[in-house]
Amino acid sequence: MPESPGVDNRIAVVRPSGRMMDPFDTSRIHKPVKKHIDKGNPWVVIDLGNVEWMNSKGIGMLISCLTSCRDADGLMVVARPSKKVKSLLMISQVIRLFDSYGSVREAKRALLEMKTAGTG
Repeated sequence: MPESPGVDNRIAVVRPSGRMMDPFDTSRIHKPVKKHIDKGNPWVVIDLGNVEWMNSKGIGMLISCLTSCRDADGLMVVARPSKKVKSLLMISQVIRLFDSYGSVREAKRALLEMKTAGTG
């Protein structure tokens, strides 16, 4: 189950782990994101640091989370993708859809700046 360690400056962090390969895995990510959105927190960092691998289902889940955040006037970014995951995001060109950061701290800082500036 992905850890969702709470909200800081109304920016949520969701930490999936393992493989994101099937609907069961991916629904466990989208549910906490939707929960944060429903609580009024549509600014989300997905920390991919503990994700070993993903396939098209995992990519689709990221796009779905991004869409849900944008629909709620927020934004989603990713942090700490492994080299394997980042290469998959680059090859599929999904990396163009959302910003990627080397750390959760950087991602939260960037989202806070975007939120304050009213962009997203």
